Amino acid sequence: MGTVFSFDVRGGEPGAVRAALAEAVAALHRVDERFSTYRPDSQVSRLARGELTERECDPEVAEVLALGAEAEETSGGWFSLRHRGPVDPTGIVKGWAAERAARHLAAAGAGAVSVNGGGDVQVLGSPGPHRPWRIGVADPVGPGRLAAVVSAAGAAGLAVATSGTAERGAHVLDPRTGRPAATDLLSATVLAPRLTWADCWATAAFARGSQGALAWLETLPGVEALLITAGGEMRGTPGLSGYLAAQ
Repeated sequence: MGTVFSFDVRGGEPGAVRAALAEAVAALHRVDERFSTYRPDSQVSRLARGELTERECDPEVAEVLALGAEAEETSGGWFSLRHRGPVDPTGIVKGWAAERAARHLAAAGAGAVSVNGGGDVQVLGSPGPHRPWRIGVADPVGPGRLAAVVSAAGAAGLAVATSGTAERGAHVLDPRTGRPAATDLLSATVLAPRLTWADCWATAAFARGSQGALAWLETLPGVEALLITAGGEMRGTPGLSGYLAAQ
């Protein structure tokens, strides 16, 4: 998937958790083999070239494509798997894979799990009594600085995903044109229970821009967001303040 994954896993029976961690890592490698658009032999690449049908692909491919179609409908087309023509699930598969890895570890008995996939994070449980997970939101104009810190206090599970130009340049495309999004945002950070959706909604919000993005995000249940404009203005949804912690 062209990025680094990291794990912070606490509690549970050590043998079972170690085995689950090995399984989660192996599953991430399989996801890369099936979904990478950089691998000409991946199922997604072969599907895009017409060498495979969706029914001939692994069931996971159909699952991700169905989730992508749902995200496209919910976002009014601002998230799309086909912005370049052939199917391209890279906008959803990383969040989906990281969330699935976290839930696999929790199901194996881990008391607290954090999975970070390229800066997008899924946390479950709590790392200690009265000690919630804390997730930094990068400042898009200040390398090495934080724009905010999100606390997962009181949440059984929380995902934080950011889309923007600070790390990878203008890589988010406008689904209507297939060209880099002409957005007035530097970054869009979304909080949601599931990283699958937080990742999608951050991408859609960034592509859409501040005009309308915040109002749309406010309609999504369980979702909060922080938008940072090109002018350095920080705009948040009404419930965001309940998740912010002191830096």
